[in-house]
Amino acid sequence: MTDLFAETRAAFDLPEGVIYLDGNSLGPLPRAAAARIARTVTEEWGAMLITAWNRAGWMEMPRRLGDRIGRLIGAAPGSVVLGDTLSIKVYQALAAALALRPGRRVILSDSGNFPTDLYMAEGLVKTLDAGHELRVVAPEDIAAAIDDDLAVLMLTEVDYRSGRRHDMAALTARAHAAGALAIWDLAHSAGALPVDLAGAGADFAVGCTYKYLNAGPGAPAFIYVAPALQEAAQPALSGWLGHAAPFAFDPAYRPGTGIERMRVGTPPVLQMAALDAALDIWDRVDMGAVRTRSVELTEAFIRGVEATCPELALVSPRDADRRGSQVSFRHPEGYAIIQALIARGVIGDFRAPDILRFGFTPLYTTAAEVEAAVARIAEVMSGRLWDRAEFRQRAAVT
Repeated sequence: MTDLFAETRAAFDLPEGVIYLDGNSLGPLPRAAAARIARTVTEEWGAMLITAWNRAGWMEMPRRLGDRIGRLIGAAPGSVVLGDTLSIKVYQALAAALALRPGRRVILSDSGNFPTDLYMAEGLVKTLDAGHELRVVAPEDIAAAIDDDLAVLMLTEVDYRSGRRHDMAALTARAHAAGALAIWDLAHSAGALPVDLAGAGADFAVGCTYKYLNAGPGAPAFIYVAPALQEAAQPALSGWLGHAAPFAFDPAYRPGTGIERMRVGTPPVLQMAALDAALDIWDRVDMGAVRTRSVELTEAFIRGVEATCPELALVSPRDADRRGSQVSFRHPEGYAIIQALIARGVIGDFRAPDILRFGFTPLYTTAAEVEAAVARIAEVMSGRLWDRAEFRQRAAVT
């Protein structure tokens, strides 16, 4: 398997001398993506013009790529579609789920959820103005908070700050036993660890493609709807490409069949071309092998940092089964430390208020890089190399 991961590493265009531990925020450029985008621009857009929607298969890309992602997340063909942003897909999933539970008003989430998911829920509650309540509890209190008032359980499987991982199957089963539906955000799961949406009984799931799936900045999100719910799920955002017959130009909306009704706007063709190229790499690997290697890398990183940097406090779960493919530490000067590390060629990121976050992707992260990253972190901490004014100046993106 080491040889396989050497092959996949060679498939990425990584800057010389940089140890990239931020693929959980933005995946690096697949070498084939630039040529694939160029071909889409010149041979399809350039040569075919508008006929490329048919001749180059642009219109089918959201469904075709959805099925390719479906293989990585345990979704049956025809249950995943691409398009729009993750926030929009959260809104779609939540609105559809609430409509399927008309007698209930509680949406349950946790305080570790990504803020935009909570923002979209807050906005939807205000828009509906029907007495719904967004109830947010600590992650460890989720199971106990599931009761017969619950309409929808809405969780991110892997916490974006700590890397803590929820038990999707157990919590979904508990929600179903209470008569509720379950929505899972896979932003830090898809491409990071094995996911089995069908096996877990998930009702809806959403995720992005610019992190572990390496489709580039601004790449489209995806939405999953369980096959049994597809004809009942009503799209709150009734965009023309979710219509049963978009080019009939009917004055009234008729939802498309199956997962097609969850399409909204025009597909971002150039971005999907990048995703198509990135998924070619994923076709070579087994998610079980990826997960095994991820655990090896993260365990080695935790051991190394704790042995050399006692002032950094581990935030992520120590048990690998409860952790995604990232490791987070805490320090009051976390932002400055990350900037100092970036200046020394180790790219991680910072999450407020004090978290240093490092992502591990076996497709291109090596054991030697983990060892080197630990050594550079130790240098920064032991020499207080972060204690400089320029490292405390906050940029727009942290």
